[in-house]
Amino acid sequence: MYKILFVCQGNICRSPTAEGIMRKLVKDAGLDTEISVDSAGISAYHQGDMPDLRSIECAERHGLNLRNLRSRPVRAEDFAEFDLILGMDDTNIEDLAWRRPEGDQRYSKALVKKLLEYAPEYGENVPDPYYHNGFDRVFEMMEAACKNLLKEFSKK
Repeated sequence: MYKILFVCQGNICRSPTAEGIMRKLVKDAGLDTEISVDSAGISAYHQGDMPDLRSIECAERHGLNLRNLRSRPVRAEDFAEFDLILGMDDTNIEDLAWRRPEGDQRYSKALVKKLLEYAPEYGENVPDPYYHNGFDRVFEMMEAACKNLLKEFSKK
């Protein structure tokens, strides 16, 4: 099973939305026995919280239900468990590098990249809609990246 983890700051806007998008794409492609998807946040501040209501509403406009997701922080074990960890922006990537345990080969498994490496036409960073209210634009960016990620996986 190939495991993908989406990461943003609080795991209430971008990363749970990306998780919801990717889960649907994986299911629709019949790959749910081959690909596992999760999300987490750099911060533990929102641990146990549902996604932001604006993220939920945006996802629902696109036929996705995020209401059963709950925020959790990135754990050291994530670097050993997941094959691919996708951060939303430069800050997430820097924080992930800082959080990866050193000196133990188990934690070197995960490849860490920015999500928009799979949709460079949108730039380098997925902006945080929490402060800017750009939920629909962020959804569009992440959906494009997730579709391209799935195409790349299907080539393997």
